Amino acid sequence: MSVDTASAAKQESEVTREAGRRRTFAVISHPDAGKSTLTEALALHAAAISSAGAVHGKGDRKGVTSDWLEMEQDRGISITSAALRIDYEGCVLNLVDTPGHADFSEDTYRVLSAVDCAIMLLDSAKGLEAQTLKLFDVCRARKMPVITFVNKWDRPGREPLELLDEIEQRIGLRPTPLNWPVGIAGDFRGLVDRRSGTYTRMIRTPGGAHKAVEEVVDADKAAEMEGEAWIQAGEEIELLEALGADFDEESFMAGRSSPVLFGAALPNFGVGQLLRAVVELAPAPAPKADDRERPRPVSEPFSGQVFKMQANMDKNHRDRMAFVRISSGRFDRGMVLTHAPTGRPFATKYTQAVFGSDRTTIETAYPGDVIALVNAQALAVGDTLYDGPKVVFPAIPSFAPEHFVVARSKDASKYKQFQRGIAQLDAEGVVQVLTSDVRGEQAPVLAAVGPLQFDVVRHRMEHEFRSPVETSPLDYSVARRTDEESAPKLHALSGAEVLRRRGDGELLVLVHNKWRLRVIERDNPDLFMEPLLAGGVAEGE
Repeated sequence: MSVDTASAAKQESEVTREAGRRRTFAVISHPDAGKSTLTEALALHAAAISSAGAVHGKGDRKGVTSDWLEMEQDRGISITSAALRIDYEGCVLNLVDTPGHADFSEDTYRVLSAVDCAIMLLDSAKGLEAQTLKLFDVCRARKMPVITFVNKWDRPGREPLELLDEIEQRIGLRPTPLNWPVGIAGDFRGLVDRRSGTYTRMIRTPGGAHKAVEEVVDADKAAEMEGEAWIQAGEEIELLEALGADFDEESFMAGRSSPVLFGAALPNFGVGQLLRAVVELAPAPAPKADDRERPRPVSEPFSGQVFKMQANMDKNHRDRMAFVRISSGRFDRGMVLTHAPTGRPFATKYTQAVFGSDRTTIETAYPGDVIALVNAQALAVGDTLYDGPKVVFPAIPSFAPEHFVVARSKDASKYKQFQRGIAQLDAEGVVQVLTSDVRGEQAPVLAAVGPLQFDVVRHRMEHEFRSPVETSPLDYSVARRTDEESAPKLHALSGAEVLRRRGDGELLVLVHNKWRLRVIERDNPDLFMEPLLAGGVAEGE
């Protein structure tokens, strides 16, 4: 064996071994279910941070570490995603924190293209909510394994069996609890591990800023300490066993069942158990199929895909950062990659890991890791970067927008800045830009998952591109994909308008509301109108 062959074999073995240690996942939830709090509680348990912040940063308490944008800190919500690396029990956990607020961009959905597993976070009192359902649709489309964490068990909420029934009935996911709460929601005593039968009693720490103290006790002592609550939990566990609600790896990996854990992220109850479940159950990176459906093994030379663009993460530098999920090979800072859409070389001199406002230079990374490439003006969401044999990964799908405005420059002399700014925000995926011959390029339609994303556009257009804009809302709330044949007929109908999406050239028909859509579908069954991903109409809307 030659020296070069031996070296290549050694690196391939190293990459395979390191990929096997990775677990790359995201937390999906409805607003206010506790996603940012859970993110930091997981980091706290893995000793990635020393203390957790408070989501709203009230009084003298600092804001959530993972929220960096000034607008986030002011509003106490997450707008942009952060990637957090956690080293835990021999594994490297890459937690890609999705923006959970209903009023923010499809970035929330897009991040799911970069992970191998999701934690579905439910509020114990509210159960499955609209945003969670839409996010789960994306997970289902990707056949992604989902671990469920029922949060806020330290507050009044619903019966645990009722929550499990809701999961199965509403989304067809069979729940298989790994642990079970002792004490009703609002009177949280501890957790029984269904597999080992051990009982972990939780002891609250002031403010929840540090790891919860856990006390493991045997069944006899637990029965003495918890009384009626212990008896009730035992009866419920017996019912679960009778129903066969036991963890099954095959159905979990296929996205048909979900292991369920209970806890409370703010006081850090049950977070350690969730962390261990991610290590034990979440899949390691697997070969990713290219645009010809050929899997690229993780041991192949470097390849990765841009899943998020973010500008101005550093207020002192007008930078543009591309977040890349590595699919195969070893990454070394400074290596020159090929940009698949153009075939041009792309140097990686400045490469970082980003969590909140904290940046760390990355020297080496492996499949499953998320790296941030600085000054990435040439890159766009969905672009493939590779080394060695050419590979192109399928484009990341666009998702269903629900809010629409017309944007115009306030100053006609700033038209070039206006066009450049709108084009960059489109490339970053901040909004979708829709145009038509009727409206013209000077008044594009901006489409977003939530209306507050337009605040981001207005802020950045004024402060970053020096071209203040005014926006006028459009009375549409539903978008469907259409084709060249159906477009003219749909455009002529009342309550509908057809525009072309600038990013991929797709034709979209915008409709006033779901009732008008149903009338159009009923009266025109021959016209093509295809739902977009995460485009289901939420209950109660």
